[in-house]
Amino acid sequence: MIASRYILAVFYLGLAVALAAYAVKFSYKVWKFATTILFEQDDNQILLGMLYLVDSALVASLVAMVAISSYDSLVSRLVDDQGKSKIEWVSNLDPGNLKLKVALAIIAISSIHLLQKFMDISSLDDRSLLWGVAIHMVFVVGALVLGFVDRLQAQTKALIKGSKE
Repeated sequence: MIASRYILAVFYLGLAVALAAYAVKFSYKVWKFATTILFEQDDNQILLGMLYLVDSALVASLVAMVAISSYDSLVSRLVDDQGKSKIEWVSNLDPGNLKLKVALAIIAISSIHLLQKFMDISSLDDRSLLWGVAIHMVFVVGALVLGFVDRLQAQTKALIKGSKE
C-alpha cells in the first residue's frame, strides 16, 4: 500500500511534460510579441501582451511549485548524498503552506485576467465584468479562509505542544 505512492510520480511527470509544452507555446508568444512590439502603436495592446507573458510565468511557476513540492512530500524526498535537501524551499512547504501559495498564485492570475478585461473594457458587457469581479472575489475570500484555517491549525499545534511540555 505504501509503495502505491510511486504511482503519483506519473502525475508529476505528466505535469512536467505539460509544463514543457506550455514553455514551447510561451516561447512562440514571446517571439510573436518581440516581433510586433516595434510596430504596435497602441500602448494598451503592448501592455496586454506583457500581462499575458506575466500570467503565463505565474501559471508555469504554480505548476512547478505544486509538482516539485508534492513529489517531495508525497513520493520521495529530494535530498543529496549527505541527506540534505536539494532545494531548501521545498522542505519549508507543508500542505497548508502549499495551499496558501497556490491560492495566492490563483489570485495573482485572476488579477491579471481581470486587469486584461479592464484594459479592454469597451469590448465587454457589464455582465462579463460583474462575473469577472465576482469570481475574483470568491478566490480572494477563499484564500482568506485558507489563511485563517492555517493560522488556527498553527495555534492549535502550539497549544498542544505547550501542554505536553
